[in-house]
Amino acid sequence: MVEPGLDLHEWQTRWEELQEQAADEPDSALPEIVRFVRGMLESDRRFDLSNPVVEEGADPEIVRNFLAADDIALRIDAGADVEQADVQAALDDLRDIYEYLVADRAAP
Repeated sequence: MVEPGLDLHEWQTRWEELQEQAADEPDSALPEIVRFVRGMLESDRRFDLSNPVVEEGADPEIVRNFLAADDIALRIDAGADVEQADVQAALDDLRDIYEYLVADRAAP
């Protein structure tokens, strides 16, 4: 069994790296941050993001905001032009989700 504190430390270290990247290149950082947060949601919280209707009953705002950020990241990966305001909103939502997951993990 993995110690919760070890995962938490790894998450915090990776998050800090991604935030530095986002400060310099938000468009290229967004897809990486989405993948990171997806891993947290799926592995730790057992969200089934492929079936958001079921998951929305658990925490609709988390799922809704994550899927919106994921959509923007997919558009960036596809080479589409994306408004910087949309990128920033997605990064803000992902930060909120990250903080929610870390607070939940850190709680005794």
